[in-house]
Amino acid sequence: MSTTYTERVAGSATRDFVSEYAQVLSIATFFIVCLVFFGAMTDVFLSATNLLNVVRQAAPILVVAVAMTMVITTAGIDLSVGSQVAFVNALAAITISAGVPWPVAIVLMLGVGALIGGVQGWFVSYQGIPAFIVTLAGLSIYRGAALLLTEGYSIPIRGADGFLWLGRGTLLGVPVPALIAILVVIAGFVVMWRTPYGRQIIACGSNFEAARRVGMPARRVVSSVYVLAGVASALAALLLAARLGSGSSNAAQGFELQVIAGVVLGGTSLMGGKTSMIGTVLGTLTIAVIGNGLILMHVSPFFTQIVTGVIILVAIWMNTRLFTGTWKIGKGGVQ
Repeated sequence: MSTTYTERVAGSATRDFVSEYAQVLSIATFFIVCLVFFGAMTDVFLSATNLLNVVRQAAPILVVAVAMTMVITTAGIDLSVGSQVAFVNALAAITISAGVPWPVAIVLMLGVGALIGGVQGWFVSYQGIPAFIVTLAGLSIYRGAALLLTEGYSIPIRGADGFLWLGRGTLLGVPVPALIAILVVIAGFVVMWRTPYGRQIIACGSNFEAARRVGMPARRVVSSVYVLAGVASALAALLLAARLGSGSSNAAQGFELQVIAGVVLGGTSLMGGKTSMIGTVLGTLTIAVIGNGLILMHVSPFFTQIVTGVIILVAIWMNTRLFTGTWKIGKGGVQ
């Protein structure tokens, strides 16, 4: 009798766990399947050199994906992150080439990113313009600004070895961009799971009007996530510039699709109020692994765009049809 009761309790707990973390478990499984598949199809995929190359290339996407998770959790979206990356990438190269010390240039570029995000957040939160429209306009504006700055040419970065180390260097055998991305992910976890600000982000996404009526600074919270997205885009632009040793208006083409695909694939709801930072990490790495694996299999790189689009479509379908749930906000954080 006692054993049967214990088994029922254990079975119920297991079902509850699987139900709550279904989408994270599904993307984790898919990620492992991708590793096994590409490892079997190519000899070099699972080599240490290639895996480190994957995380180095995925780092800028992961940095922005953390901030995009917060944006999408508020039921918003930022389509301009790729163009922001291109603009700051070009501006950073021009600034450093002009003789500005690279540490100063980094601070200035992060400030530019915050300003861009702040402007977009103001239009979305305080002027009531849909985020899709605001950031779609930003996508065109910032890419055009990057083209205007560079006139279509690549701007080389010389005499800034410390800056280039940020994109090409290693620390204890781990690529520096990957270490920076890990720090950003940890910060994202802490913010979303252990701070009142994280709970406010989720509350605004669940029901903006209710959050505002109970006294939350809802407009300021929504505006702030676009500032974070701008700063993250600037950081990603700096990592790209440091790795490539140049700035270009053509940088980060399709970047926003990879970021959004990683976030949505990881289980963050486009409807807002439901988020998974673990899922974002797994989703982003999955996109990076697929892209790298297809290239090693000598599949056309253009096919990766098709795969990314399919992943977005399937992820959104799963998001809206298969996995529904409610995030509860308690004193201990997100539950």
